[in-house]
This record gives sequence, C-alpha cells and structure tokens, in this order.
Amino acid sequence: MKSVEVYLKNAVIAASLVLIALSILLTACVSVSYRVPINAESATSLGSVEVQPTSPPVIDTEPTSLPVTPLVAEFVSPLQSAIGRPVAVYTPTVDLDQVMSSPDYGMQAFLYWQAEVADRDAKLIQDAGFRWVKQEIAWREIEGGGKGLWRWNITDRVIDQIEAHELKVIVRLGVQPKWAAPAVPFPEVGPPADLQDFYDYVYAVAERYKGRVEAYQIWNEPNLAREWGGKPPNPAEYVELLKVGYQAVKAADPSAIVISAGLAPTTQDNATAMPDVHFIQQMYNAGAAAYFDALGVHAAGYKSPPEMDPQIIATTPELNNNDSGPAELRRVYGFRHVEDVRELMVANGDLQKKIVILEFGWTVDPRPDSPYHWHAVTPEQQDKYLQRAFAYAAENWQPWIGVMTVIYIANPQWTAADEQTYWSVVYPGYPELNTAPAYYGLLTMDKVPPVEAPTN
Repeated sequence: MKSVEVYLKNAVIAASLVLIALSILLTACVSVSYRVPINAESATSLGSVEVQPTSPPVIDTEPTSLPVTPLVAEFVSPLQSAIGRPVAVYTPTVDLDQVMSSPDYGMQAFLYWQAEVADRDAKLIQDAGFRWVKQEIAWREIEGGGKGLWRWNITDRVIDQIEAHELKVIVRLGVQPKWAAPAVPFPEVGPPADLQDFYDYVYAVAERYKGRVEAYQIWNEPNLAREWGGKPPNPAEYVELLKVGYQAVKAADPSAIVISAGLAPTTQDNATAMPDVHFIQQMYNAGAAAYFDALGVHAAGYKSPPEMDPQIIATTPELNNNDSGPAELRRVYGFRHVEDVRELMVANGDLQKKIVILEFGWTVDPRPDSPYHWHAVTPEQQDKYLQRAFAYAAENWQPWIGVMTVIYIANPQWTAADEQTYWSVVYPGYPELNTAPAYYGLLTMDKVPPVEAPTN
C-alpha cells in the first residue's frame, strides 16, 4: 500500500505542477478577468463558483443585522475554457501534521446547554489525556431569529471553556434555521434554499473564532434523506454546500481545517440512504477534493472487535445482522471499513490528506426492543474495544489517520430512553458523575505523543 501511495502521490504532484504552469502561462496571455453576481436560481450549479465577503461582518453579542455578502462567480481561466470545465486543484493552507498526531484523541461532547456541566465535561476530556473535543454550533441556535440576527453569548462561553481546558476543537456546522429552508418541514434538517445564507453563517462563525477553532466539519450525514431535507441523498448537491463552506472558512481563517461530513454507515442504496463509499466516490466525481483538508468518516464498531477483517464480518450473518445487501457493502459493519475509505482516497489521487474519524464507538444498549440491541457489547468489551481501536490505528494507519472521536460525553438532557446514552463513556447526570468503565480505560491507555507547536 505504501509503495502505491508514494507512486500516486508523485504522479499527482507532477500533474498539478503541469496544470499550474499551463494556467500561469495562458493567464499571462489573456489578462481579462471578471466577477459577476449569481442568484438563487443559478446557485444549484456551483462548479465554477467562488464566494468571498465584500466586507467583514459586524458581529456583536446582542442580536444585530449582519451585512449580506454576495455570492460571486470565480474567474474562468483560459486553461479552463480550453478544456471545457473548471480546473480545481487542492491548495493546502494548513499542515495537518503540525496540528494533530496520528492518531489523535478526541471526544464528542455537548457543552452548549449548561455552563457548569460543560466545564466538568471539558475537564473530563482533558483529564483523560484527550486533546480534541467535537462540538456543534448549530446554525438555528445562533441565527434562528432571522437573517443577520446573531446570538453569540452561549457559543462565546463554550469556546472560552474549551480554551480554558487547553483543548482543540472540531466545530460541526449545520442544522439550518427555519427561515433558511422554508420548504423543509421544521425541525427537520436539510440544506438551505440559498447557499449565500450558508456562506454567511459559516463566515460569521469562522471570523468570530479565528485562531481559536482548529477545525470545522461541514454538515453531518448527508448520505441520509433525513439529513437532507427528506430528499434523496445527492453527493453533487452536497459538494456545492461543501465548497461554499470551505470558501467561507478559508476567507475568514485560512489556518482552520475543513473536514467533510461524516457519513452514516448503511448498505441501503435508494431514496432514503446511500452507502458511504458510493457517496464519497460521487463526491470526488463532482470535484470535492479541492474543498476539504481532511475526509470525515463515521466508524461504528457494531458487534465485532476493532481488528477483525471486514470481509469476515461481511460474510458472517450474526456480525452483520443478516443484512441482505451486497457483500462488499456489508464490510461497513466493521471498524476497519475505514481502510476501504482510505483505498478510495488513494484511487482518487487524494492520498496526501488525512482521514478524521468524527464518530466511533460500541453501544451497550440493553433494551430488547431497541434496533441497536443486536450489536450491543458488554461494558467491559466496550472498554477494551475502544482502547484496541486506538492501538490498531497507531500500528497500522499512520500517517494518514488523524483525530479519532469517541462518542460520547453524554448530553446532560439524555435519558435511558435515548439510544445515544448507551454509546457514551460518560453517562447523563449532574452533579453526580456516572462513568462507564471505558472512560477510565481511555484515561489510562498509552497514547501517541502530541505534536509540537511550530515555532515562529
């Protein structure tokens, strides 16, 4: 695998240099450029769209009106005209090797609702020797009252608490307000009617927290209809959203990392869901490679230990819930399905980037009527499997694996009726502290040393 990756990497670099040289040469001959506004109707085809603010947003802790920044078409170079399509070359603005170790250690938490719980939970992550927290800044929570009416008091507090505990953060962006997607029945989740509104939201967050947020995840599980406004999953449409989000982040904070959405594990391929490998390939076909710094992945372990060969899992009915889907798609029931995604990246010449696991874990769900009960493990197995997953990644996935995010430090509002409770390594409760054995296993396990901050 390493020799193939080195060969492909050299080929990609050589091809990129040729394209850049041709573009510079031809651009020197034709020095005409233009930028035109694009309207909502044309926003459905953003293959050659670049968005940027005309002026920095005015942001305040009280509800204020934010100037609208126009979405504009990018200059079409002579080289693009000659070949009949845009040439999108990924240009890194940040070296991930200076930001995250391989692997690095993260937990998903819910720091938004109660300040005292958030402080405790951030400290739990820090005390465990983990360096990253994943936290959502939902669009509808900060701009729910209308376009440009911002409320920052809670998110300011959350970022302050994360910094106070010396954690890095992946901020998940998405969950539109009602006004931004009137055709999507609220409170369902779906893409905005106007991508300009999404750009303005992302830019406002990235500009406000410039230098304080290390990474942004653009949307969550768009391969499910329920996360895409009830519409069939559409990778090309998601790439349009991803591109706008990428451009907004980089315009506000070029050093921030952009991570593509984690995708739901599924073998369904219909109007309700699309397998992650199919969705990712179609993302690449739509030009996504130029618009993310790391590829997001979800990697539930289901019923099997982390080291198990996905092919064995795919052909063992009790390990895949007797799934009738194609055998190659049933590999998704194994933690090492991450390797299938990596092979897809290599096949598309994207081997220089890392994978960031945005969610992974094992559930201990004891409820007989739960759809998750079939793959429940014991608390002791959950503990060992999580530790062994990190050890396997350190042994086999360097240097391309980045942050691995354990789910969850529980939302304090969850109860025994919520399935997420049983994936958690810290259960709901405050002021009482209810930890699973897995939390202490993660605290005491050996860890790859952190990266050293670059010196100026």
